Amino acid sequence: MATAKNSSIRGTRVPGASSPAPAQVPSVAEPVADPKRPRDVVSYALARAAALRAVFRGMGSDHLEADPYLVRAAKFHGEPAERDCPICKRTELTNVTYTFGDELGPYSGRVRASADLPELATSFGAFRVYVVEVCQTCGWNHLTLSYVLGDGVPRRPLGRPRDLLD
Repeated sequence: MATAKNSSIRGTRVPGASSPAPAQVPSVAEPVADPKRPRDVVSYALARAAALRAVFRGMGSDHLEADPYLVRAAKFHGEPAERDCPICKRTELTNVTYTFGDELGPYSGRVRASADLPELATSFGAFRVYVVEVCQTCGWNHLTLSYVLGDGVPRRPLGRPRDLLD
């Protein structure tokens, strides 16, 4: 039986085949005084106000059609925003926090509790945090804040766990 250069069985390595290049890690560390303190903060308050004006004028409904996964994330993983929904005024908004970054590897794009962020900030060089407000009743949703956390020391991305489904 002839051995192909690219094996179709996951986890096998064909002798003589070149191994993939290791992930590139930046060699320059960024000086960070406090890795738990947000930096490069972007507030989306003006965009939120413009979206609300458009909704009240009847010109925009994109922010009222929350993705079902976002609503589910708000229901099971969200944290109270301590302010009422600007549209339906019946329900308290829920904040959903997502983390994205190359160093997070396959865990990039996951919902995180805000209490977990300080530990992540000391474990990774840099990752971006996005906070989305969601109304579980009417579907209002809007990105409210984004910022960077991390200790500034570059690291290799986390590897893919063996039990991670495709």
